Amino acid sequence: MRKLMLALAATVAFAGSALAEPVRISVGSYNLNNLPFPVAAGLGLYEKEGLEVTVENFASGGSKTLQALVAGSTDIAVGFYDHTIQMQSQNKAVVAFIQLARNSGLVLAGGKDSTFDPSKPETIKGAKIGITSPGSSSDFFVRYYLQRNGLSADDVSLIGVGSGSAAVAALEQGKVDLLVNYDPAATFIEAKGVGKILIDARSDEGAKEIYGGIYPTSVLYATQDYIDANPETVQKVTNATVKALEWMDSHSAEEIVEKLPKEFISGDRETYIRAVENAKAIFSTDGLISEENVKTPLAVLKSFNEKVAAAEIDLSKTYTNYFVGKAPHDVAN
Repeated sequence: MRKLMLALAATVAFAGSALAEPVRISVGSYNLNNLPFPVAAGLGLYEKEGLEVTVENFASGGSKTLQALVAGSTDIAVGFYDHTIQMQSQNKAVVAFIQLARNSGLVLAGGKDSTFDPSKPETIKGAKIGITSPGSSSDFFVRYYLQRNGLSADDVSLIGVGSGSAAVAALEQGKVDLLVNYDPAATFIEAKGVGKILIDARSDEGAKEIYGGIYPTSVLYATQDYIDANPETVQKVTNATVKALEWMDSHSAEEIVEKLPKEFISGDRETYIRAVENAKAIFSTDGLISEENVKTPLAVLKSFNEKVAAAEIDLSKTYTNYFVGKAPHDVAN
């Protein structure tokens, strides 16, 4: 994993330029929800904005990235929008400034011996369920499903297994009975015959069935203090990322994969391309954060997070479209 981290850092670094502006960006995992970030790096878009990006990858999940941001050891995080709501409930101002993935992208998959039947929610009792990490959106997914069906987290065992190939291996080896994860893991599970997808929230219809609405996930976020002190840096990061989103919207999955560092690609290339194709529907095309859609994560968190339920959450303070609104919209070649 360190090899991958260094490879991506080398890709985004504006090497040898005394004029390069340093910025530290951390990413929670290399699931496909976060894909626009390495695509922007692969296209050289951060470099073109005059940025020298230092990347740190917390492969265990987004909660570690959030901790790093709050602790001040990173400037900007590639993480999930719902973290901004959690932070407001703790009187910490963390603000999303560009949307990468407009929808969940999560699936719940069962191994070959799984006895869980989604039409009979009670059959999930006793299951060992793999999630990316405690406090992650995959964790929220399970807890919300349980709560809506009159069950609790005490009825199952939640186990952090990371994402990608490590998550698939946990299901294949029987370390978990069920797995809640993102692409490319979702596509690998079926391609390798490891198991089958039982609940699919990659489509808008699937997300509405699970959450009651569209569930925005991957964003770039920073503390309000950092944004206030470094608006030009945030604007440059936004400009590059908007161009990446537009480029992805107008190019094929195969062309997208071509721009990624080879270390980023999990499993065999053809299956990975298929995973990108399966995930394309979740990506934002313009980076704007929807005033309506952000209500869904709040409703989910309020259902089981006592701090969020007890707080008066002002969603308008959890995100801004200011920087996306100022970004140029010319597609990268």
